[in-house]
Amino acid sequence: MRETVLQGKKILMLGAGAIAEAMIRGLTEGDALPAEHIVVTNRSNLDRLQDLQVRYEVSIVKSVTDESGAEALASADVIILACKPHDVAQALEQIREKISNPIVLSVAAGIPAEMIESILGNNVQVVRAMPNTACAVLESATAVSYGQYCTEDTKQVAEAILSVLGTVSVVEEKLLDAVTGLSGSGPAYFYYMVEAMQQAAESLGLPADTARTLILQTLFGAGKMLQETGLDPQELRRQVTSPNGTTMAGIRVFQEANFKELVERVITRAAERSREMGEEQASMTR
Repeated sequence: MRETVLQGKKILMLGAGAIAEAMIRGLTEGDALPAEHIVVTNRSNLDRLQDLQVRYEVSIVKSVTDESGAEALASADVIILACKPHDVAQALEQIREKISNPIVLSVAAGIPAEMIESILGNNVQVVRAMPNTACAVLESATAVSYGQYCTEDTKQVAEAILSVLGTVSVVEEKLLDAVTGLSGSGPAYFYYMVEAMQQAAESLGLPADTARTLILQTLFGAGKMLQETGLDPQELRRQVTSPNGTTMAGIRVFQEANFKELVERVITRAAERSREMGEEQASMTR
């Protein structure tokens, strides 16, 4: 299905960072799109472009402002905005007069679809997506929302591209800040928890490598249990927690520290910051 939807499509990526590379890897290694249908450019790092060209056999252009860049823009069915959020407005200004009604898929955090639409004009079809860093291993939890001009065909193309990174969930654009606070920043929360567990394990005398192996498999196994059993986390927790047992003793410490309230504050603050960043970027284009 993915291959059928993307058949013959040409993609231009503006930006060559980790998410861009994950997309290239997923599209080419999964045979969703031939490498020759993908062109990559960035603002100034030619070494990075050449590295991607050698590794994945994609095409590269040094700049969207030169002749080869203009040709890539004119022929692109999908333009992926994978540059830094503060570079988006400038990138859009550079391509505005050179595109021919492509789908614009933005993975730039905090940049509203309305801002992209207003700069590019011509009822451009804008898709916003929020992957997370697990896209590097093609296990991202990605959320996507659609601008006002997107057609059903556009939605199918966007989801076919994003599905190479992991799972795709469709949300309203107003919820993308919440998604950013939850799954966009979420991997870091788990990493922080692992840091703390590692420190605790070593303080109890466990060797570092043994502690790491036990923690990572516990994390993986718990996630797999949640995914494959379909049970609520409360039920799975209940199954592990015997009255007056070791798990209950540990859980009580979490409860005394208002752990759930703390997690809610963490996610809420990250979502607020996402909204603030979007407002800052929008104000710079006014």
